Parts: sequence; C-alpha cells; structure tokens
Amino acid sequence: MAKVKVAINGYGVIGKRVAEAVQKQDDMEVVGVVKTSPNYIAQTAVEKGFKVYVPDSNGLERFKSAGVPCEGLSEDLFKDCDVILDCTPGKVGATYKELYTRLGKKAIYQGGEKPEVAEASFTAQVNYDKSVGKQFVRVVSCNTTGLARTLNAINNAYGIEDTRAILIRRGPDPDDIKTGPVNAIVPETKIPSHQGPDLQTVLDVPIETIAIKVPTTLMHMHVVTVKLKNPPKDVSEVVEMFNKAPRIVLINGKDGFKSTAHIMDWARDHSEARGRDDLYEIRVWGDAMSLRGNELTFMQAIHNESDVVPETVDAIRAVMELCDAKTSIEKTDKALSIA
Repeated sequence: MAKVKVAINGYGVIGKRVAEAVQKQDDMEVVGVVKTSPNYIAQTAVEKGFKVYVPDSNGLERFKSAGVPCEGLSEDLFKDCDVILDCTPGKVGATYKELYTRLGKKAIYQGGEKPEVAEASFTAQVNYDKSVGKQFVRVVSCNTTGLARTLNAINNAYGIEDTRAILIRRGPDPDDIKTGPVNAIVPETKIPSHQGPDLQTVLDVPIETIAIKVPTTLMHMHVVTVKLKNPPKDVSEVVEMFNKAPRIVLINGKDGFKSTAHIMDWARDHSEARGRDDLYEIRVWGDAMSLRGNELTFMQAIHNESDVVPETVDAIRAVMELCDAKTSIEKTDKALSIA
C-alpha cells in the first residue's frame, strides 16, 4: 500500500515537530513543507531533507536571494498531496479553507482555530471515530489535549459529576521574543476560559476552567478537582488507573520532580530517542493527589510544544481511514517512543 502523502502548511513550533513525527511512521510521508520566510528555520527544514515551498511568487524571489532552496509554490504542493496539516499561526488556517476546498483536499487544523473551521474536533483516545473519513478535522489545543486525556481516563473509570480546573499557562514559546508577560501574572478575565468549552467539543463532561498566564517559557500546569460519580476507595486506585492510561506518565516529587524545570531537565537528559527534548505524554504528580469523599484533586504538566504531535499523526489515519483508534495509537506511540 502506498504511503499517504502529507503536506505541512507552516513549519514553526508545531509544524516542524509533526513533520519529523510523520517521517517516522511507516504508512505516511512528508512531501513538502510551506514557509514564508527564508530564515534559519527554513534552512533547517532543508537540512533535514524536507522540500520547502512558498505561498507566492514574492516568496520565490526572497528565497532565491537568501540562497535557501525552494521547490515552488504551496498550491502545487497541495495538489500533489493526500492530506494537508495546517500548522499556520492561530486564525490563519481558517483563511486557507477556501483553497483546500477548491482543491478537494483533506486538511487537519490545530487548536488555534475555532471549532467551526472543521467537521470534528479531535483527541485520539476520546473521539477518534468521529473524524474517520472527514475532510476537515481540528486537533484541539495543547491544554485541551491534556485535559481530555486525563479526564477521559477518569470518566471511563469513575464517571464525572463536575470538574473545576485552574490552568497556569506559560507565557510565550521559548523562541518568542515579542510576547510576555515578562513581569506579571495575567488572569484570563472570562470564566470559563476557552479551554473548558473547547474540551466539550471532544469530551462530554461538565467543566469550568480558569486560566492564568505566568512569566515562564517551559510548560503549562493544571490543578484539577473532579467530583466523581463512583469514587475509588483510595488514591492508590487512581494512581493505578493513570498508570494504565495511554499517553499519561506519573511522576513524583520525592524523585526530584518538584517543578516544570525539573521535568524539562529530565527531558533534555532523555532526548536521544526522540531527537529533541519533547514530552508527548502528560505528566501527572502521583504523590500529590487528594481524595476527599468523591472529590479528586491532582496536578498535571503539559508540554505545549509537543503533546498534540501524536494526536496530529493519529488524525491523519482517521481522515484517511487507515485503521482504527487502538491500532493508530499503538503505531504512533511505538514510532515516537511514547511511554
């Protein structure tokens, strides 16, 4: 069977990661990536063996002047692929929908787009089947993906009566010098924050979210309290449940994981298998859980540069009808060395 030909529109924080992840799969391949600027990121794409395309003829001139190899226009790339991974900046992806529609191509968007851009929102472990065969699918955001994984596992085990989650969000990406905060804690003054309603596009559970942005570039952290319909006898049962759930890894403060800095330090020391210090799994503190009656409280850390990467790979298999959810998750996890 021929490999699915994947085009990646946007080669930034997410785009470069999903490009490398797709190349590690045995049933798909990257046929090209789209960049607008002939900068070091575009040069890196060339060095990694990806063919680079640009959106317009002005881009061709800029790349030629900069001496960065360029294959041609993005529309030609899109015509030659089976599915497009839209990894452009938030709200930009929606502007490409008319082009994707005209070309008759399937497209997978990222969580920076509104749910309305797609026929279905997607998290592999929760609602894979709803995206099978669809033309337009949206992989939900990094924070929503993290909530979906842990809350889906909890809901399957105990049922969820209600949820409150405080999201402590990192400020900019590590390479972003334009945004902050630099010396402030910034609350999102709308309650619920957008992550709660976003979660409900993939998982039907009651939830209210509060988001706070802080001056760090490492990870997001969530403090989650869940009212359970059928609570376990003790926390040890919850620990065992999380240990069996896909793409969730338990950590402990007593082992030195006392902050997001320690988690990322561990990732740097174990980056050889993945080629970069990415954490596809959600990290949950196993020794920092509380069970009071039917209320479970826990904390989790989200690496927002990478947790959506395996979901995006699974979304390709869903829209292309390659296999079922269980098979796709297993293939993706094996290829990406996911615990």
